[in-house]
Amino acid sequence: MTPPDDALRAVEATLFAAEAPMSVDEIVAYVGEGLDVKAALAALQNHYAGRGIELVERGKRWHFQTAPDLAHLLRKEREEARKLSRAAVETLAIIAYHEPVSRAEVEAIRGVQISKGTLDVLMEAGWVRPAGRREVPGRPLIYATTAAFLTHFGLGSRRDLPGIEDLKAAGLLDPVDFAFEQQLELGAADE
Repeated sequence: MTPPDDALRAVEATLFAAEAPMSVDEIVAYVGEGLDVKAALAALQNHYAGRGIELVERGKRWHFQTAPDLAHLLRKEREEARKLSRAAVETLAIIAYHEPVSRAEVEAIRGVQISKGTLDVLMEAGWVRPAGRREVPGRPLIYATTAAFLTHFGLGSRRDLPGIEDLKAAGLLDPVDFAFEQQLELGAADE
């Protein structure tokens, strides 16, 4: 068995040199089976807490990132981000909350057709990926979010997405929709 300091150093070096976030199994493939990688990750996460960089887990993958309170320092050289269209934002939300979902299902939820370009933009951003085909006639392609989506939005998993009550409390849902929803509920209660 390798001494604990060597385990910490090996895991730290592997993550530092990695091009992308790594799963525990990927780290084990680099450092070897004889090391307690999970314990090393916990120790490193504790060691880097409150520092300029931190070790985080997003979507069961580990990586170093700039501390959130210092991120503004690195934005000076940042490329101008493209804004997503309303259709793209709605499509991304539907995929995130209902994945895996087909294009027809997204259109049924949105109530309008989506252009192929909308899904292309989301896939180009690395937030959405094809997730196979639905086992129904026509075998439509289904879509799901990626680990990059979780990382970009600071989510550990899809369970961290805000719920309807959170969205209402933040004022992010249209009050007209609530009024319509309440009228439907009242009408159903009267029957």
